[in-house]
Amino acid sequence: MADMEAFRDAVTAWAAGGPGGPAGEAAGQVGVRTAVLVEGPSDLAAVETLAARRGRDLAAEGVCVVSMGGAMNVARYASLLGPPGLGLRLTGLCDENERGFYERGLARAGAPEDGFFVCVADLEEELIRALGVARVEEIVRAEGELPAWQTFVRQPAHQGGVAERQLRRFMGTKSGRKIRYGQLLVEALEHEPAPLRDLLAALAQEGLRR
Repeated sequence: MADMEAFRDAVTAWAAGGPGGPAGEAAGQVGVRTAVLVEGPSDLAAVETLAARRGRDLAAEGVCVVSMGGAMNVARYASLLGPPGLGLRLTGLCDENERGFYERGLARAGAPEDGFFVCVADLEEELIRALGVARVEEIVRAEGELPAWQTFVRQPAHQGGVAERQLRRFMGTKSGRKIRYGQLLVEALEHEPAPLRDLLAALAQEGLRR
């Protein structure tokens, strides 16, 4: 895991304008073959948590989940990690309203789109819908944040809103909260939302082809 973190850090530095040599060297040392591109760290946490829950060791499979820091960075990351750069297989998750960024970015990098799985709003919304509002509120209560949640929904800006959307917004109101709930919601799943399920299935099929 430490080696995969080193690769991830090298990729982030490369995407920010640093040299690509360290990322290429780290990829060779770790044996990375597939990069899973996701928008942010909460998505990364959710994917890795689900993989671990299924008994999958993504690092051992040569898979690295990479947080791009936003959908608008997909062209840069696809160019660095895909055919024009390290030549890794690219897959990942995207939000429906960011799909255009992915289509254009992947096309510019000469990478196929069929390995990317679309969330209706975002991954948090998919997880909340899969679990149901009542179950998510139980998790919020178990985390000791029920008073904060109740205060949040009483605010004029949030009164009368759809509960799923309110929960999404609540999870984004405090630093680190989205990452923590990304893990907790995945751990509570009985039925996985389609984008996550299909992503893990695609990674398993890729492993079988090697």
